[in-house]
Amino acid sequence: MGKGFAHQHGLWTAEQQDAAERMSARIAESGLDVIRMSWPDQHGLLRGKTYTAEAFVSALRDGAEITMAPFFFDTANAIVFNPFSVGGGFDRPELSGSPNVVMLPDPTTFRVLPWAPETGWVLCDLYMRDGSPFPFAPRQILRTALDQVRNAGYDLVTGIEMEWYITRILDDSLTSGDLGGPGNPGTPPQVAPLARGYSYLQESHLDEIDHVLRPLRKHLSALGLPLRTMEDEWAPSQVETTFDVLDGLAAADAATLFRSAVKQSCRRSGYLATFMCTPGVPGFYASGWHLHSSLTDRSTGRNAMVPAQGEPLSEIGRHYVGGTLEHAIAASAFTTPTVNGYRRRRPYSLAPDRVTWGYDNRAAMVRVISAPGDESSHIENRVGEPAANPYLYIAAQALSGLDGVANKIDPGPISDDPYATDVPQLPTSLTDALDALDGDEFFRRAYGDRFIDYIVTMKRSETTRYAAHLADRADAEEYAANVTDWEHREYFELF
Repeated sequence: MGKGFAHQHGLWTAEQQDAAERMSARIAESGLDVIRMSWPDQHGLLRGKTYTAEAFVSALRDGAEITMAPFFFDTANAIVFNPFSVGGGFDRPELSGSPNVVMLPDPTTFRVLPWAPETGWVLCDLYMRDGSPFPFAPRQILRTALDQVRNAGYDLVTGIEMEWYITRILDDSLTSGDLGGPGNPGTPPQVAPLARGYSYLQESHLDEIDHVLRPLRKHLSALGLPLRTMEDEWAPSQVETTFDVLDGLAAADAATLFRSAVKQSCRRSGYLATFMCTPGVPGFYASGWHLHSSLTDRSTGRNAMVPAQGEPLSEIGRHYVGGTLEHAIAASAFTTPTVNGYRRRRPYSLAPDRVTWGYDNRAAMVRVISAPGDESSHIENRVGEPAANPYLYIAAQALSGLDGVANKIDPGPISDDPYATDVPQLPTSLTDALDALDGDEFFRRAYGDRFIDYIVTMKRSETTRYAAHLADRADAEEYAANVTDWEHREYFELF
């Protein structure tokens, strides 16, 4: 087997090289017919191509060229940047004309998909033809952030706790609805919940949908995802899923694969799973994505957040919280990147509405879960929505917390009553969040001006289309008090 693109540009670690050596044999042993080469886009959605097993053997080391066109699209596939202007709308000459980029498999991510017969899957990184990273690839953004954490002497440890909905498809709307077009999503399927809700953790409710969850659990386990729990959440057919701890990049990969696996597996069985925060379905409640994290001291291998007697967290842990709170407002566009996600930000809703921290308090933005001498001590950031891009969400938290550690940022007094604490409020709309990010010097330094300009412009396309939708209605204020048709079309099936 030739050395190819990966070797030429020094893009694989020793671990990836070893995994690549084993892949060809594994593909042959598994009798795979095709391999999906996928990569996460700016929205955290998987895109890519399906290769025959034979064609994949050369693509493994040489990479495979693919258009960068999806990076021009917002969540409704509206074209935000003009690909045929000089610089492609990005002020980068090498991106003029929507050129191809190289998708290079990460061999350590290879899986056999248990729901798709004779189908393999591998996650890819995107590169320019000269071997430099594609500048807007979110997986590379996270990798760079985690390198900064490592250079400071720490590793980020992350746990995923995500809420989502599972529904039964009544009408796929393919013959009865509008199929849509660029910038105008089609009519989503008509659905019904699988069970009633608002009993929370009731075993009989969980058992009522076990016939759907059971094959899903088996698929997730077959993928090697470290599944811990699935439980009945608050609203009808709302499920919460948690995973064992992973390092930062593996956690983002797992979250991305998990969402895709759930949606694909359910859809093949006549169900629609959605990670939209608040679907436009009567009786449905907001879902959240709680991100658990801690720092491991690379010199000792020990948890750097473990508190001493009489304190909620170690000094390092408190400073990490300080940075998380300091940058929470500007980070909101990464933790809650949809118009719909801001419906969750309401007081007394078990979702945070302001920049607070508390000890084992679910009203706080940052919940501390710790005990003296307990190596599992960590924080839980409750601010995110399940449609967030995992790579950008985790990167924002890693960089914010690291800044707190580096600059010894004081988180202020711990709150006993987070909804009544006199501290800054979190943004209540995506528009406000984008304004905060656009003017934020910290994230401009951390991500670079070009990426911040890119993501702000991309997401403002979304808010502009939403504002135009409301402007067409005489009852806009009353209409927007609840989940709008625009939101349900935009996000329900997509996420």
